[in-house]
Amino acid sequence: ASTRSWGIGEIADLPLFTAWARTAGLSVVQLLPVNEMAGGQSSPYSALSAMAIDPIFIAVGDVPEFASAGADEMLSATQRAQLETIRRATSVSYRLVRELKTDVLRALFDRFVEEQWRPGTARAGAMSDYVARERWWLDDYALFRSLHAENAERYWLEWEPALRDRDAHALQAARARLGPDILYYTWLQWIAGVQWAAARRDTPGVKILGDFPFMVSGDSADVWVRQNEFRLDASVGVPPDAFSETGQDWGLPVYRWDVHKATGDEWLRQRTRRCAELFDGFRVDHLVGFYRTFVREQDQTTCFVPSDEPRQLDQGERLMSIFQDSGGFIIAEDLGVVPGFVRESLDRLAVPGLKVMRWEREWTTAGQPFKDPSAYPPVSVAISGTHDTETMAEWWDNTDVEERAAAVTLPLLRDAGVSPDDPFSDKVRDALLVSLFAAGSDLLLIPVQDAFGWRERINIPAVVSEENWSWRLPWPVDRLGREPLAIERARFLSGLSRATHRLSL
Repeated sequence: ASTRSWGIGEIADLPLFTAWARTAGLSVVQLLPVNEMAGGQSSPYSALSAMAIDPIFIAVGDVPEFASAGADEMLSATQRAQLETIRRATSVSYRLVRELKTDVLRALFDRFVEEQWRPGTARAGAMSDYVARERWWLDDYALFRSLHAENAERYWLEWEPALRDRDAHALQAARARLGPDILYYTWLQWIAGVQWAAARRDTPGVKILGDFPFMVSGDSADVWVRQNEFRLDASVGVPPDAFSETGQDWGLPVYRWDVHKATGDEWLRQRTRRCAELFDGFRVDHLVGFYRTFVREQDQTTCFVPSDEPRQLDQGERLMSIFQDSGGFIIAEDLGVVPGFVRESLDRLAVPGLKVMRWEREWTTAGQPFKDPSAYPPVSVAISGTHDTETMAEWWDNTDVEERAAAVTLPLLRDAGVSPDDPFSDKVRDALLVSLFAAGSDLLLIPVQDAFGWRERINIPAVVSEENWSWRLPWPVDRLGREPLAIERARFLSGLSRATHRLSL
């Protein structure tokens, strides 16, 4: 967030952060999904739409109607107090931010309709052009959001049968009845789209890496529109892995892969097109799920779909070709239980997977030594952790002395004089970063917490709480250039980038 934003990082804040990234010698900034989150959710992996930008990220201060309405003077005393509260908060309160922004954006929309839309101004024409360009996903989304609001935000399965089942006459009547609401949700996406395009123009020298979530919520525009392409009587998840001894049930619908194939994988192609329009490249979330999906039935029995390796391989490589044809660069989130044939497939396709340093070890060798990052293959992504893992500081402090002893045999940690008995410190942090920057991987990603050595994490998998996904930087992004620690970290990272000859993609 910046000093101008409303309690959460906004689209207009992206250039401010990338400006700091450039001073740090960084050429890629990775974002979590920006898709519209389901009501009451803070996880960007449970979305109402695979296409829509969440309006919570709109910079209200940059909406022209806000200025013409008097800017902060248009806010009531209660709204000003709410704004001050969410700006002072040390974490994101999604509920309070969404409530305030929704109230204000509704008022600004009414002003837009009165001053721009009805008179048919040039600004109204620009929105009409956007609608014509984005109709391929926007029409269904805006209708879904309007019906969702009309039905008190209830799951579409609970709507009246005609709307639930998308009866043509019921949908036509809904479009006539909900015209103003449909226009409102369309306007929000136009505003978000305009701000996104402006932000992207202001991020020269830094590529923006997006995220391609494996699935959306069952209560989403996409699943409502394409009901025959998903199973709602089962859910996807993962088998037992490093994050959970019992596996995870994500409660998300299951792809009917045979139906998707029969459509030419139309929905995935549309999602890829949208992702490519927003980002320079993207991370394929839960890569292994596109090869074989772990399905949990209602009776708790589990299976993989497809069920056999030949069909899994055929499907995975078919879908990877869609992602690779997007025009941007892609990386694969290939953590957890990933069979050998999937890793071999990624190697053949030259799709870089993640090399999380703490997990890159010679597991079948006595003592299970750490792999020297300098030996990581070029077609890979060196990384200290992800939004789902412990931070580097947490890992070092919580792991046992035997694991630390194995870690400090890495040449650059040994050269830095790091001892297995050392608690986490600036010296340990920087020695770990030096080792990662020296990785043989073409791409290196460092979570911002690890660049600074902070312990606060973004997400604890399988935990639902107000704290998850609510982390914020301790300073506004427009002050990073004046904060002594941020200046020092940028100087340190920039030096590492120069010393290791890391180049932009």
